[in-house]
Amino acid sequence: MKEKMLVLVLLVVVSVGFMAPTKKVRLFNGKDLTGWKIYGTEKWYVADGELVCESGPDKGYGYLATDQFYKNFDLSLEFKQEANGNSGVFIRSTVEGTKVSGWQVEVAPPNHDTGGIYESYGRGWLIQIPDEKENILKPEQWNKLRIRAEGDRVQTWLNGKEMVDIKDEKIGKGEGGVALQIHDGGGIKVRWKNLELKPL
Repeated sequence: MKEKMLVLVLLVVVSVGFMAPTKKVRLFNGKDLTGWKIYGTEKWYVADGELVCESGPDKGYGYLATDQFYKNFDLSLEFKQEANGNSGVFIRSTVEGTKVSGWQVEVAPPNHDTGGIYESYGRGWLIQIPDEKENILKPEQWNKLRIRAEGDRVQTWLNGKEMVDIKDEKIGKGEGGVALQIHDGGGIKVRWKNLELKPL
């Protein structure tokens, strides 16, 4: 009888183990750039527990990319645009020098499609946000961006409102990490915090 009970307990433990939810990954530890790699000469640093990107003297493109690749995930983060907020979050992306391959979820000043999806060095805009959603972005305040990528489908939300929902075969085949961008042109500064990714 005791043996049967032991087997039953073990089965329950194993079942619960298999059903346990996937743990979220904290991409940014709030202290330093562990887990990330800088591409380009633009500035990436930590201040007051926040990740900051800022244009440098070269006023070029800059990227901060994760060491790890992430294929299917639900990513949430917060950003605050200071000065010119032209930036972005790349998914399934790789970087060589300052040339990126992959797909960018736009983070931009008002009326420039924050939450839309752009393919750099490729097809350009895959999907822009509807004009009536341009007022969801809160300039110079903290905004919450959520990106869900699963197979060939990508969905984005800004401050809890769905921005785009797209299926794309090329995205579905993509492999790479998450990367934050500084656009070229200079004068850009964006703060980031609470970068959490849940693998799917």
